[in-house]
Amino acid sequence: MEKYWVHSSSLIGEEAIVGEETRIWQFCNVMNGAKIGKHCNIGQGVFVEDGVIIGDNVKIKNNVALYKGLECEDDVFLGPNCVFTNVINPRSFIERKDEFKATKIRRGASIGANATIVCGNEIGEYALVGAGAVVTKNVPNYALVVGNPSKIVGYVCKCGCKLHFRNSKAECEECHLIYEQSEMGVKCISD
Repeated sequence: MEKYWVHSSSLIGEEAIVGEETRIWQFCNVMNGAKIGKHCNIGQGVFVEDGVIIGDNVKIKNNVALYKGLECEDDVFLGPNCVFTNVINPRSFIERKDEFKATKIRRGASIGANATIVCGNEIGEYALVGAGAVVTKNVPNYALVVGNPSKIVGYVCKCGCKLHFRNSKAECEECHLIYEQSEMGVKCISD
Protein backbone atom coordinates (compact mmCIF):
# COMPACT_ATOMS: atom_id res chain seq x y z
CA MET A 1 0.00 0.00 0.00
CA GLU A 2 1.33 3.45 -0.99
CA LYS A 3 1.90 5.98 1.79
CA TYR A 4 0.98 8.91 -0.47
CA TRP A 5 -2.23 9.87 -2.29
CA VAL A 6 -2.63 10.18 -6.07
CA HIS A 7 -5.76 11.24 -7.96
CA SER A 8 -6.98 8.53 -10.34
CA SER A 9 -6.37 10.75 -13.40
CA SER A 10 -2.64 11.14 -12.67
CA LEU A 11 0.23 8.96 -13.88
CA ILE A 12 3.13 8.06 -11.59
CA GLY A 13 6.07 6.14 -13.06
CA GLU A 14 6.76 2.84 -11.32
CA GLU A 15 10.34 3.96 -10.64
CA ALA A 16 9.43 7.45 -9.43
CA ILE A 17 10.04 8.08 -5.74
CA VAL A 18 7.22 9.80 -3.85
CA GLY A 19 7.46 10.54 -0.11
CA GLU A 20 4.96 9.81 2.62
CA GLU A 21 1.84 11.95 2.95
CA THR A 22 2.41 13.67 -0.39
CA ARG A 23 -0.75 14.48 -2.34
CA ILE A 24 -0.79 14.51 -6.14
CA TRP A 25 -3.91 16.00 -7.68
CA GLN A 26 -5.63 15.71 -11.10
CA PHE A 27 -3.91 15.25 -14.47
CA CYS A 28 -0.32 15.09 -13.20
CA ASN A 29 2.51 13.10 -14.77
CA VAL A 30 5.48 12.09 -12.62
CA MET A 31 8.07 10.27 -14.74
CA ASN A 32 10.39 7.43 -13.75
CA GLY A 33 13.50 8.85 -12.09
CA ALA A 34 11.71 11.81 -10.48
CA LYS A 35 12.07 12.22 -6.71
CA ILE A 36 9.38 13.92 -4.63
CA GLY A 37 9.78 14.32 -0.87
CA LYS A 38 7.41 13.90 2.04
CA HIS A 39 4.39 16.10 2.83
CA CYS A 40 4.33 17.73 -0.63
CA ASN A 41 1.23 19.03 -2.39
CA ILE A 42 1.36 18.72 -6.19
CA GLY A 43 -1.46 20.69 -7.87
CA GLN A 44 -3.49 19.91 -10.97
CA GLY A 45 -1.70 19.52 -14.30
CA VAL A 46 1.87 19.34 -12.95
CA PHE A 47 4.53 17.55 -15.03
CA VAL A 48 7.65 16.22 -13.26
CA GLU A 49 10.37 14.97 -15.61
CA ASP A 50 12.92 12.30 -14.76
CA GLY A 51 15.90 13.67 -12.83
CA VAL A 52 13.88 16.36 -11.04
CA ILE A 53 14.42 16.44 -7.26
CA ILE A 54 11.75 17.90 -4.98
CA GLY A 55 12.41 18.18 -1.23
CA ASP A 56 10.00 17.81 1.67
CA ASN A 57 6.99 20.06 2.28
CA VAL A 58 7.09 21.58 -1.21
CA LYS A 59 3.89 23.11 -2.60
CA ILE A 60 3.51 23.18 -6.38
CA LYS A 61 0.41 24.92 -7.66
CA ASN A 62 -1.47 24.12 -10.88
CA ASN A 63 0.03 23.84 -14.38
CA VAL A 64 3.75 23.81 -13.61
CA ALA A 65 6.24 21.78 -15.69
CA LEU A 66 9.45 20.73 -13.96
CA TYR A 67 12.24 19.63 -16.28
CA LYS A 68 15.42 17.60 -15.81
CA GLY A 69 18.07 19.63 -14.01
CA LEU A 70 15.68 21.28 -11.53
CA GLU A 71 16.10 20.79 -7.81
CA CYS A 72 13.78 22.27 -5.20
CA GLU A 73 14.95 22.06 -1.60
CA ASP A 74 12.58 21.71 1.38
CA ASP A 75 9.71 24.17 1.99
CA VAL A 76 9.71 25.67 -1.52
CA PHE A 77 6.53 27.21 -2.98
CA LEU A 78 5.97 27.22 -6.76
CA GLY A 79 3.06 29.44 -7.81
CA PRO A 80 0.56 28.57 -10.54
CA ASN A 81 1.83 28.57 -14.12
CA CYS A 82 5.42 29.41 -13.20
CA VAL A 83 7.88 28.32 -15.89
CA PHE A 84 11.27 26.59 -15.74
CA THR A 85 13.64 26.02 -18.66
CA ASN A 86 16.62 23.69 -18.97
CA VAL A 87 18.28 24.80 -22.24
CA ILE A 88 19.45 28.34 -23.04
CA ASN A 89 18.96 28.21 -26.82
CA PRO A 90 16.42 25.48 -27.69
CA ARG A 91 15.71 24.40 -31.26
CA SER A 92 13.30 21.62 -32.17
CA PHE A 93 15.64 20.34 -34.88
CA ILE A 94 18.81 20.28 -32.69
CA GLU A 95 19.09 17.89 -29.75
CA ARG A 96 20.79 19.65 -26.83
CA LYS A 97 20.24 17.19 -23.98
CA ASP A 98 23.95 17.37 -23.16
CA GLU A 99 23.58 21.15 -22.68
CA PHE A 100 20.92 21.05 -19.93
CA LYS A 101 21.69 23.60 -17.22
CA ALA A 102 20.85 22.93 -13.59
CA THR A 103 18.50 25.22 -11.69
CA LYS A 104 18.30 25.15 -7.91
CA ILE A 105 15.56 26.61 -5.72
CA ARG A 106 16.92 26.84 -2.16
CA ARG A 107 15.08 26.10 1.08
CA GLY A 108 11.98 28.19 1.75
CA ALA A 109 12.05 30.19 -1.50
CA SER A 110 8.79 31.16 -3.21
CA ILE A 111 8.20 31.62 -6.94
CA GLY A 112 5.18 33.76 -7.84
CA ALA A 113 2.47 32.95 -10.37
CA ASN A 114 3.54 33.14 -14.03
CA ALA A 115 7.20 33.82 -13.16
CA THR A 116 9.85 32.43 -15.52
CA ILE A 117 13.12 31.02 -14.20
CA VAL A 118 15.76 30.79 -16.93
CA CYS A 119 17.93 27.71 -16.45
CA GLY A 120 21.36 27.76 -14.87
CA ASN A 121 20.32 30.05 -12.03
CA GLU A 122 19.90 29.62 -8.31
CA ILE A 123 17.13 31.12 -6.21
CA GLY A 124 18.49 31.73 -2.70
CA GLU A 125 17.04 30.63 0.62
CA TYR A 126 13.73 32.29 1.48
CA ALA A 127 13.93 34.52 -1.60
CA LEU A 128 10.66 35.73 -3.10
CA VAL A 129 10.24 35.95 -6.88
CA GLY A 130 7.28 38.21 -7.69
CA ALA A 131 4.43 37.18 -9.98
CA GLY A 132 5.37 37.48 -13.65
CA ALA A 133 9.07 38.11 -12.99
CA VAL A 134 11.68 36.77 -15.43
CA VAL A 135 14.75 35.55 -13.56
CA THR A 136 17.90 35.68 -15.72
CA LYS A 137 20.56 35.56 -12.98
CA ASN A 138 21.08 34.19 -9.47
CA VAL A 139 18.82 35.56 -6.73
CA PRO A 140 20.46 36.04 -3.29
CA ASN A 141 19.06 34.68 -0.03
CA TYR A 142 16.02 36.63 1.23
CA ALA A 143 15.91 38.85 -1.89
CA LEU A 144 12.62 40.13 -3.29
CA VAL A 145 12.83 40.32 -7.08
CA VAL A 146 10.27 41.61 -9.59
CA GLY A 147 10.12 42.63 -13.25
CA ASN A 148 11.54 41.57 -16.62
CA PRO A 149 14.41 41.06 -16.27
CA SER A 150 14.00 40.68 -12.53
CA LYS A 151 15.69 43.15 -10.20
CA ILE A 152 16.13 43.18 -6.44
CA VAL A 153 13.65 45.64 -4.91
CA GLY A 154 14.15 44.65 -1.28
CA TYR A 155 14.51 41.74 1.10
CA VAL A 156 12.02 39.56 2.95
CA CYS A 157 11.93 37.65 6.20
CA LYS A 158 11.60 33.86 6.42
CA CYS A 159 7.90 34.52 7.05
CA GLY A 160 7.65 36.51 3.78
CA CYS A 161 7.22 40.03 5.16
CA LYS A 162 9.31 42.83 3.65
CA LEU A 163 12.28 43.91 5.74
CA HIS A 164 13.21 47.55 6.38
CA PHE A 165 16.93 47.97 7.08
CA ARG A 166 18.35 50.75 9.26
CA ASN A 167 22.10 50.80 9.92
CA SER A 168 22.42 47.36 8.26
CA LYS A 169 19.91 45.74 10.65
CA ALA A 170 16.23 44.89 10.32
CA GLU A 171 13.62 43.36 12.60
CA CYS A 172 10.63 41.69 10.98
CA GLU A 173 7.48 43.58 11.96
CA GLU A 174 5.49 40.33 12.04
CA CYS A 175 7.64 37.55 13.54
CA HIS A 176 10.43 39.73 15.04
CA LEU A 177 13.38 37.81 13.60
CA ILE A 178 16.46 40.02 13.25
CA TYR A 179 18.54 40.32 10.07
CA GLU A 180 21.87 41.81 9.20
CA GLN A 181 22.90 43.15 5.79
CA SER A 182 26.54 43.28 4.63
CA GLU A 183 28.53 43.05 1.41
CA MET A 184 28.15 39.26 1.82
CA GLY A 185 24.35 39.58 1.63
CA VAL A 186 21.49 39.31 4.11
CA LYS A 187 21.43 36.78 6.93
CA CYS A 188 19.14 36.02 9.83
CA ILE A 189 20.98 36.53 13.12
CA SER A 190 18.17 35.34 15.44
CA ASP A 191 15.87 32.34 15.45
